[in-house]
Amino acid sequence: MKRAKIFGIGLALAMLAPPLAAQDQGSWDGLIEVKASKFDDAFLLPGADFRGYDKVMLDPVEVAFRKDWMRNMNDTRSLDRRVSADDAKKILDTVKADTRDIFTKAFVKGGLQVADAPGEKVLRVHTSVINLYVNAPDNMSSGRLMTFTTEAGEATLVVELRDSLTNALLARVVDRRVAQNMGAMPFRPTLTNSVTNRAEFERAAAAWASASVKGLKTLQTQSPIPADLRKGQKLN
Repeated sequence: MKRAKIFGIGLALAMLAPPLAAQDQGSWDGLIEVKASKFDDAFLLPGADFRGYDKVMLDPVEVAFRKDWMRNMNDTRSLDRRVSADDAKKILDTVKADTRDIFTKAFVKGGLQVADAPGEKVLRVHTSVINLYVNAPDNMSSGRLMTFTTEAGEATLVVELRDSLTNALLARVVDRRVAQNMGAMPFRPTLTNSVTNRAEFERAAAAWASASVKGLKTLQTQSPIPADLRKGQKLN
């Protein structure tokens, strides 16, 4: 199944960004913007060395809907199909749990141990899923009504890598994905519900997790990162 990848990091991420002067220099929190084949945006700390890390410590996953998502959903729905605060919380909790589980399995499969506490060889991984937009959330009051869409939704991933002992920020990647409905032809509406939405998100999360593990392996083989790292430089 194909997924559209759209460059950019969206409104929520822009709100977290530093002043424009710093961005123009390709810098973000002391990191330099570099080219990455598997992510929309990538930033590295010049001189960082990833070779000593053989374990990862996964922070609790942060998840946030796109601004006004609930209002937009409820503006176009009948009263008996409104999305409640409990419905939204269930979606957020599911995304948090699924993302952590998928990333954990990916790192273990990639040969890295998962640690419960900071350590000398432990890399801290902080994962956020922001701008989450679920196109057709269903609820128990929906009855037999069905919803058809061409896309299950979209979300933006932000992953930060830090030294677990010093909390020094070493790398950050950003990627946005739009999930088409499973098995659907392009632009052909198909049935969308909580089951299909979850399946589509799990596919996107699995792709993100795989890319994250491969990206870390690449950083380890390319370490130490050049101290004179330039904006737009590509590490092969």
